[in-house]
Amino acid sequence: MLFDSKIVNRIALTVTVVFFAILVTFLFKSFFIVKNQFINIDGATYVNQVRQDYYTQRLSNFLTKNCLGNELCEVQSMLDFVTKIPYKVNKSVARSPKHVVEQNFGDCDDKSNLLISLLKTKGYEAYFVFVPKHVFVIVKLNEKLANKKALYVNGESYYKLESTAKNSRIGFPLKYKLEEIEAIIDPFKNKKLVIENLEYK
Repeated sequence: MLFDSKIVNRIALTVTVVFFAILVTFLFKSFFIVKNQFINIDGATYVNQVRQDYYTQRLSNFLTKNCLGNELCEVQSMLDFVTKIPYKVNKSVARSPKHVVEQNFGDCDDKSNLLISLLKTKGYEAYFVFVPKHVFVIVKLNEKLANKKALYVNGESYYKLESTAKNSRIGFPLKYKLEEIEAIIDPFKNKKLVIENLEYK
């Protein structure tokens, strides 16, 4: 009987330790999911689904394989791919890049998550821009585009990429007033940029 009690005690102790280890792991992962994916924008919570995974890396390499390092070709090729995906309102939270491609539809959240993920895997500096009921992407380029306005954030120029407009080009016109920009976010750090100066010229 004594022998049996020791075995039962050890089993109970092992089960308890495993349970607490699983609980701590779950809480730890939940904390980082919230920290890295959820951000508050004017009282609303946005959940990003950006990825730098194997799937996104392979896709961005495939889309830019004929560009030979030309940044305008690379960015436009990735933008063309995203804009060809049919626009359809997603009433749930934004979906991952892989799900957007596989399901072949998305709204501004979905398509912007896909586009910025592709850009990031190719090393481009890009951000989400939130305006009322819409989100789009801006990207930093080394080359200045003739006859295209740029959004200057703290003196640095970025070109607008509109993922929901078919056949849109780099430097898509900004159809919002600067005061309507609610936030500019780095979704990979899940942080708002501190905006000291904003111009569109």
